[in-house]
Amino acid sequence: MAEAQILWFRQDLRLSDHRALRAAAHAGPIAPVYVLDDETPGAWRTGAAARWWLHHSLARLAEALAARGSRLILLRGRPEIVLPALARTLGDAHVHATEQFEPASKAQAHAVGLRLPLTLHPGQTLADPSAVLTGQGGRYKVFSPFWRALQQQRPPPAPRPEPAHLTMAANAPPGERLEDWDLLPTHPDWAADWHKEWQPGEAGAHTALIAFAEIVHGYHEGRNLPATARTSRLSPHLHLGELSPAQVWHATQAAAGDAAEPYLREIAWRDFALGILDQYPHSPDAPMRAPFAHFPHRHAPADLQAWQHGRTGYPIVDAGMRQLWATGWMHNRVRMIASSFLVKHLLIDWREGERWFWNTLVDADLANNALGWQWIMGSGTDSQPFIRIFEPVTQGRRHDPDGDYVRRWVPELASLPASVIHAPWEASPLELQAAGVRLGDTYPRRIVDHPAARARALAAFAGLKSGR
Repeated sequence: MAEAQILWFRQDLRLSDHRALRAAAHAGPIAPVYVLDDETPGAWRTGAAARWWLHHSLARLAEALAARGSRLILLRGRPEIVLPALARTLGDAHVHATEQFEPASKAQAHAVGLRLPLTLHPGQTLADPSAVLTGQGGRYKVFSPFWRALQQQRPPPAPRPEPAHLTMAANAPPGERLEDWDLLPTHPDWAADWHKEWQPGEAGAHTALIAFAEIVHGYHEGRNLPATARTSRLSPHLHLGELSPAQVWHATQAAAGDAAEPYLREIAWRDFALGILDQYPHSPDAPMRAPFAHFPHRHAPADLQAWQHGRTGYPIVDAGMRQLWATGWMHNRVRMIASSFLVKHLLIDWREGERWFWNTLVDADLANNALGWQWIMGSGTDSQPFIRIFEPVTQGRRHDPDGDYVRRWVPELASLPASVIHAPWEASPLELQAAGVRLGDTYPRRIVDHPAARARALAAFAGLKSGR
């Protein structure tokens, strides 16, 4: 009789194009298991919004497994403890899992591998980030040459279909109940309406991919217009592996050919971010450029709270932060504007913003989140210069010229004309009165003036460079 195989689900909550699943099912009856680890010291535990998504994704995965004659075992604790206990229950077992590159995930796999036979399979990335090397055999730290080198390894292997039937391992324990994990927010239930925005799970991921494939040819022009539905919104599905990057690659390229390349670069950026995190495992907690460790950040709790709740007085920033709270997601162009505002206009530590995004984004991804914030700060290996400071009004007028994005998420400004909706302080008293806007009452006044904030940020950076 074939030995039982443990299929350890991690950030790969799907059945199609799943190499670890195929290998485990080929070797013998399987025990599919997901381990919720809230105990490993020093790990970035899944944020609140992502836990909402995880709950629903696990429920859909359990349904999909049941439809194929199997079931999902839910266990809680440190993987190196609970997986060996499961293996003993099964009468010893081999573990199959998808290789991951986050520091805690690598440490978990190493610890499990010391106690059980473990095979790691590819699938989280287009290519193993450690295998995309420079001509001298080193790792890339800048995206553009990484992208060129990655193209030598494309396309990724064609996706494989999901299995029609799975044989469940005998003696598999029942595991825990998903409802007992308390993954859903309750006080307040700020995710109550998210089901209107999202369909977590593999089926929802494929629905979203099919929809995006129909518009991917216009992605390059539309990705910077937050009022339009021209982005993929696939990031939360990719984060938990409800889709493989190979599936996204092949579907979008089949739909748009060369016109899909601007979007494929974004999928490659995900690989790049994981590669940077692999090289700089402390990058979520510390700047990658040493001088920035001494940057004179401000401790300004009131300003931080105004930013978090979309009350800065700058409509494009406030619209983005309110979209984030209402939906668990923010348009990427607006993420850059809002992030820049926090670290440069307010001089607040980028790690405060990183933590807020970690807890409020359904697509909160450790590598992308850390790299994105360090890119804005100028402290990463491939970053914009700190002295590039986004002017919120200019950015709003450029990327939301008619003000439709602001009208949706900052409804108290909805009746202002487009000419002043991104700078309501420039509106005439008659325009404000006609729109029902009272600055400082129905909508906050600016918490900082752009020219003064820019000058303060540049002075802080100049002091950093001079060592003052």
